[in-house]
Amino acid sequence: MVKSHPDWALGFEDETWWSRLEQPHMHSWAETDHPLRLVEKVLTKDDPGPKALACYGLLVGWIGSQFEWDETIWLRFVEGNPNSILTEHFLAWCCEKLQAVGKSVLVLIWDHASWHISRAMRHWIRDHNRQVKRSGQGVRILSCLLPKKSPWLNPIEPMWIHGKRRVVEPERVLSPHEIVERVCGTFGNPVEALLNISNNVP
Repeated sequence: MVKSHPDWALGFEDETWWSRLEQPHMHSWAETDHPLRLVEKVLTKDDPGPKALACYGLLVGWIGSQFEWDETIWLRFVEGNPNSILTEHFLAWCCEKLQAVGKSVLVLIWDHASWHISRAMRHWIRDHNRQVKRSGQGVRILSCLLPKKSPWLNPIEPMWIHGKRRVVEPERVLSPHEIVERVCGTFGNPVEALLNISNNVP
C-alpha cells in the first residue's frame, strides 16, 4: 500500500532500554589464552546516573527519488520511562522530519504498549490528524497495531539486539552520555537533546 503512494512513509515504532550494567549475550573471536570476559558491573555510590536509559526508535522507509525503497532509523532518548506524553513528542518530531522530506502520511505500526493504546494517545493522534487536514500542512498518522505478544513481527526488534552487542563495554561502566553517543553512532543518528515531559519538540 505504501509503495503505491510516493508521499507516504511506513514506520515501525518501538522503545527499548539501554542498560549501563546488564551485559548482552554475545560471541566474540579472541586469542586462545585471552578470552573476552564480560565483567559483572555495579554502580558506585557516587554515580548519580540511572541504571538504564529509555529510547524511542522509528524504523521508517519510503519511496525515494530513484523510485527505490529508502530506509533509516530515527532515535530519541528520553528522561524517565516511556509514556503517552513522551510518545506524542517523539511522533511530532518524526512527523516534522517526514514533512521535511516531502511526506504527507505516516503508516505507523507498533505494539500494544499501554502508552500506545491509551485514551490520551488516541486523542492526540485524532487531534493531530484534524489539525493537519485543517491546515493542509504536516503529516497524518495512520496507526496500526501488531498482534498481541508478537515482537518478531516488528523489524526494529532485532536491530536493538545487534545494537546492544555493538555498544558493549566488557569491564567499565559507561556514563549515560557515553551510552547515548555510542548508540547514536551505531545507528548513524546525531545526538539529540533528551525528550522530557515538560519540553516541546526541538
